[in-house]
Amino acid sequence: MLRRYGEWRNQWKDQMTPTASHRPTSAALNMVGAMAVIGAIDIYVAVIAQTISLWQFLIMRLLLAAPIVLALSAMGFGTVRPRRVGAVTFRSTLIATGMFCYFGALAFMPIAMALAGLFTSPIFVLLLTAFVLRQRIGPWRIIAVAVGFLGILVVLGPSGGSLGWVIVLPVLGGMLYASGVVATRALCEGESTLTLLLGIFVAQGALGTVALVAITALQPEVGAGGIAFLTRGWVWPMDEAWPYLLLQVFGSVLGVSLLNRAYQLGEASHVAVFEYSVMIFGPFFGWWLLGQPVTWMQGAGIALIVLAGVIIAVRSKDAGQRPTDPEGRSTT
Repeated sequence: MLRRYGEWRNQWKDQMTPTASHRPTSAALNMVGAMAVIGAIDIYVAVIAQTISLWQFLIMRLLLAAPIVLALSAMGFGTVRPRRVGAVTFRSTLIATGMFCYFGALAFMPIAMALAGLFTSPIFVLLLTAFVLRQRIGPWRIIAVAVGFLGILVVLGPSGGSLGWVIVLPVLGGMLYASGVVATRALCEGESTLTLLLGIFVAQGALGTVALVAITALQPEVGAGGIAFLTRGWVWPMDEAWPYLLLQVFGSVLGVSLLNRAYQLGEASHVAVFEYSVMIFGPFFGWWLLGQPVTWMQGAGIALIVLAGVIIAVRSKDAGQRPTDPEGRSTT
């Protein structure tokens, strides 16, 4: 039994250990698995929003998730000590702030619409990859991102305008998240998956603590509906929220680990498109478990987003057979 445990641990450690190799197929599978998990757990943020605040939610995620990550590290599944503290902190802050915008939006709108706003992130990934990292972007990836963006507009539909300023939240989250994605590959290559995972939770907990202190000092009106998720102070007891918090924590540890690994195995502009699969998982679980409707218009938009992913998958598969430019980059 001990030998089997050792073999299993070594296999897991191989997956969690940083590598500089590019493995597009493994990166895609890790990303799709991450999106399936995240799509299932994120629908319950709307339920959590009915009883506690976003800030308390972020703090509790840190308090519950950190022991799990530290235990995995102690068992030999990877280190939590960053090689470059500044790079990990910068990357974690970008993603944590982006996810705050996304989680906040879930209190106001169905998950399909929140995800559509968040998934402007591949557009920003493409722009950052081209103009900041100076990497050449082939025409097929440009077409695929354009198709995906069209799908996002269709999912949002005319109802997006009725939400007012709230519709900006997931789009802002997408921009910040994309910046973190590019930073993962450009600045954090070689970092352990557990290091990157713990960094996100710590950054989210720190952000939540600062916001909660400010709310306690200012004592704003709590209000009703989704706005209460942003203006509540600390709520105790929180019996109704506990089951969903635990589901969020364990699911997040698994999902974010797979997501981080995906970006370490593949190029950001390739891997990012496979995140579109959450546009299938999220609305499906929202409809199945919470009864959130998905209109035919939203279904058509999701189909366009899936088409974008298929285009990228095919072109990525053929990339190794395509000619490259003088610097060795694929021209597709």
